Amino acid sequence: MHVKDNTFLITGAASGLGAATAERLVAAGGRVVLCDLSDAVEAHAERLGDAARAVRGDVTSGEDIQAAVEVAVELSEGLGLAGVVHCAGVVSVGKLVDREGNPADLEAYNRTIQINLVGTFNVMRLAAAAMARNPAGEDGERGVIINTASIAAFDGQVGQCAYSASKAGVVGMSLPAARELSRHGVRVMAIAPGVFETPMMSEIPDEAAQALAAAVPFPKRLGKPDEFARLAEQIITNTMLNGEVIRLDGGIRMQ
Repeated sequence: MHVKDNTFLITGAASGLGAATAERLVAAGGRVVLCDLSDAVEAHAERLGDAARAVRGDVTSGEDIQAAVEVAVELSEGLGLAGVVHCAGVVSVGKLVDREGNPADLEAYNRTIQINLVGTFNVMRLAAAAMARNPAGEDGERGVIINTASIAAFDGQVGQCAYSASKAGVVGMSLPAARELSRHGVRVMAIAPGVFETPMMSEIPDEAAQALAAAVPFPKRLGKPDEFARLAEQIITNTMLNGEVIRLDGGIRMQ
């Protein structure tokens, strides 16, 4: 699949990985629909110009994501939604039993699972239904779905039960979804980023961020959002990438 002249839906597109992906796809000649709960998504779409549209939306809402898909189909000028790069998500930390002996907050756990896992399923199901109606391109391809997992799916830290479980679920959906959607010519991939320079990372103390960067074997730094975007672009254009999860982490294995 080519990026040029095709239309892609990007969630979590107001900042970080999603914003960088939108910039790269537009630079490659693609059209993008940016979906995010933050009002900053509109300003980012304006910066990207006529090839971009903004939609305020919650990834756990069927109505919101269906509306975003329909905007993408309209923007495509008859070609249909070609792909989704799903970056929306939250980071959560909470021990099963805290220092005072209190159990974890079940609602906080549910919120993480709803946004990171149920939200991913919601985006996949609605995007795939739209892609299945596209005319078949080379190799019979009709679309590509790229989800965002995390190295926490494999190397979860203390206090990451909810986050690790949600991202492990994203990993677990990749192969069965790819197998199921193969009959429609839709590929499914996931990227599992390591420690990246994103707004989420800015919420932790500088010392902790520096320690994480030092733990990366090479290069000894945090990942840059455009490095995620470049991999997303490669997945879009390389049809043999399907049903797999790619770690993008500089070789780090969390202790």
